[in-house]
Amino acid sequence: MEFDGFLSTMFLTFKVATITTFLLLIVAIPLAYFLAFSQTKITAILEAIVSMPLVLPPSVLGFYLLLAFSPQNAFGSFLLEYFNLKLVFSFEGLILASVIFSLPFMVNPIQAGFASLPKSLFEAALTLGKSRLSILLKVLLPNISHSIWMGVVIAFAHTIGEFGVVMMIGGNIQGETRVASIAIYDEVESLNYALAHQYALTLFVITFCILLFTFYLKKSKSLW
Repeated sequence: MEFDGFLSTMFLTFKVATITTFLLLIVAIPLAYFLAFSQTKITAILEAIVSMPLVLPPSVLGFYLLLAFSPQNAFGSFLLEYFNLKLVFSFEGLILASVIFSLPFMVNPIQAGFASLPKSLFEAALTLGKSRLSILLKVLLPNISHSIWMGVVIAFAHTIGEFGVVMMIGGNIQGETRVASIAIYDEVESLNYALAHQYALTLFVITFCILLFTFYLKKSKSLW
């Protein structure tokens, strides 16, 4: 029974990380493109908002998300009444909170990749009559594939290790919101150090292997 709970928690952890990373990739590419190439007055404000999770304590972000998503408040009540969507202590809320909290870990590497490209590359594509969307898909993205891969890896690994935000929004519901980081905390509180070690060691080994593989590819590429 204990092993079944372990497998269920680990499966949920990687399910959350996978879905979150996929959604982040969809959001981060256009957002990073805008931040890298836009010179409007709102760019700095938007960059500050995107980067807030890097400096805010996770519990602070989780607290305000909890307030916003709560059915007792206007936004949460609106979602529940018109879309039958409850984000507090639910899998959907866990995903949304993870996307918000891990956003800068995906956006920043991709934005840096865009910013590192020579302007002549973009201008040359324009002179050939390419649309901006075509330039993005066929010229810019292939040239920053390494930055995109780094964003994916970092966001995925970061989502796996989230605690404060997922605790505030998701709680500790077995099979729905109980991810590995919450399980570790729960088992330590119960003085079940053996199971806590099992969760912790599994996360340590998997994330280390992911990062090792990523940096190995980076080194291999630089040697070619």
